[in-house]
Amino acid sequence: MELTHGMAAVVTGGASGLGRASAEALAQAGLKVTIFDIDEEAGEAHAKAIGGTFARVDITQEQSVVAGFDKARAAHGQERVTVHCAMTSRRGKTLGWDKESGRYKRLATEDYAFGAEGILVSSYRVASHSALGMANAEPLNEDGERGCITLTASVAAQDGQIGQVIYGSCKAGVNGLVLPMARDLMDIGIRVNSVMPGIFATPLMLGMKDRNPQMWDQLNASVPFPKRLGHPEEFASLICEIARNSYINGHQFRLDGAIRMPPK
Repeated sequence: MELTHGMAAVVTGGASGLGRASAEALAQAGLKVTIFDIDEEAGEAHAKAIGGTFARVDITQEQSVVAGFDKARAAHGQERVTVHCAMTSRRGKTLGWDKESGRYKRLATEDYAFGAEGILVSSYRVASHSALGMANAEPLNEDGERGCITLTASVAAQDGQIGQVIYGSCKAGVNGLVLPMARDLMDIGIRVNSVMPGIFATPLMLGMKDRNPQMWDQLNASVPFPKRLGHPEEFASLICEIARNSYINGHQFRLDGAIRMPPK
């Protein structure tokens, strides 16, 4: 799919980290980007910087997502590229030792459900609402392509660590969405893929550099090659290539410097 000047895109979580880099890269390619995020100050500022639009969107709320797409389409027309980076989750082991009671304590089902909503359900929500809009748009090329949706999974989908029972399994679920959804949408001309980033130098990770420089050095050294955390721009580069290359469909990409996560 040719990324033409003025084509519309939506990036969730576009106020920071991987989403911010993706929004910037798409804007540099000539697209009009709408950022979905709950951080209004950072989202508005980044949208202004890249010549785009900001919509305050809570990905866990159906009507918030619908309203976000309405605002994006009113500003730039039907999005042809959607990148879903936003998420929310909780952390904990299936069973953890409770010092107060001297017994094992189970991770609450409510905590698991919160993560499932914030990772897996929200991925379906964003992707399906975007696909519905794309389906009613005219094809872009002779292949009949109408758009490209890219979800963000994680290497934890395959290498889930201790304490990541929610995160790892729900990110695996995101990967599980890809092929059946791509097949559901194949006759409409909408592609669906996912990216599994490894350890990236997002603001959350960069904070460790000053707080715990020893741990920071260990994290960098743990990556086979190159021996550093990934740059958000490298994630964004792959996002753009997935959008451009019409033969990439139903695929899950690891982007991790060949790292394989240990149990902890």
